[in-house]
Amino acid sequence: MAASPLTRAVLEIDQYAAGLGWDQPARLFALVDTAKLRAQEPGLAAQLGLEDAAASLTPIEQDELPEGAPLDEFLGTIAWPDAVAGCALTVERLMLPPSAEAGVPNGMSEQQLAKWVARHPERQEVRMTVAVLRDGARESAVRLREKDSPTEVRTGADLVPGLAEALAATFED
Repeated sequence: MAASPLTRAVLEIDQYAAGLGWDQPARLFALVDTAKLRAQEPGLAAQLGLEDAAASLTPIEQDELPEGAPLDEFLGTIAWPDAVAGCALTVERLMLPPSAEAGVPNGMSEQQLAKWVARHPERQEVRMTVAVLRDGARESAVRLREKDSPTEVRTGADLVPGLAEALAATFED
């Protein structure tokens, strides 16, 4: 069992995304305090099956992200109500190992770079789930497509720092 409520929530979202398969769009989740949700919205808690849930954070999937909108621009439009304790995002990307950095050609546009990475022989398809809380706590889970197993998921607070920063900014006034 994961150590912190935030880690458990991230792994729950990762497992949910894994059940949907690969090649999925990004998914955004509000994280709410389960006890408060049960007290303030018992009907919703019952609908979600949370009457006896031990989890202290409940992920609630939000509407689909707008297709074609850059993720950073979309995240800049989000404002959360006070009842939301945190948020999480799961997204699939191509990654290269650090050893490939030296071979990146200079002067490429973002689109050209994306094509270059997609053709690179060392590319890895990954699903990243990143969560942040209002208090600044962060957690991430990274799953490689070639090692698509719950036992192969890596977790850590600083695995995807840029995305964590962008999610944290959704709580700033």
